[in-house]
Amino acid sequence: MTTAKDLFVIALDPAPERAVGQGDLSLALAGAELLDLLEAGTVTVDGDLVVPGGSSAPEDRLLAAAAAGIVRQPPYERVEDWLWRRGRDLAAAYQDALEEDGELTRKRGGLLPFGPKEVELVDTPARRRAVARREEGDPVLASLAAAVGLDGEGPEDAGPGIGDETVTTVVAAVHEAVMELEAVRQRRTIENTAFANVWRGP
Repeated sequence: MTTAKDLFVIALDPAPERAVGQGDLSLALAGAELLDLLEAGTVTVDGDLVVPGGSSAPEDRLLAAAAAGIVRQPPYERVEDWLWRRGRDLAAAYQDALEEDGELTRKRGGLLPFGPKEVELVDTPARRRAVARREEGDPVLASLAAAVGLDGEGPEDAGPGIGDETVTTVVAAVHEAVMELEAVRQRRTIENTAFANVWRGP
């Protein structure tokens, strides 16, 4: 299991009191993938740039897809730009992958393609490892979980200290991206409410 898959698992196990938005989770999964690629030596982070490394592509097919999308010529991609590009619909991709692997099943009567009320995890060793990693207080997983509101109150809760500067850079970028996405949502809600009031009249 990768950090990204572990994060997806704990986002659904158990169904959180506070539903995790697909966009928030997608951004956090992209950050988790980047951390997995860093650990594998597939990339390095120079300042805030994602720089290709020298190792071969990961065996995990989703990580391999992430590695294939790395910008390999300067100017390299910024961490923030990686999150938004790679994160597009990434939660749905992980759902599909876990379903294909038999680790996730759909509940009967589900109307939407994504969400804790429509899918449930199968009890597998991978699921148990992910849950154990969270219960053991893995700082990286805890910080990514905090970014999507699984631990703590939300993305403003930075989670426990990590120590590694590069990892901290990626996790901080995830938190900032999630907060930016929330700001966009709030702005759209205000705009839609104002538009509705215009039509409704005094």
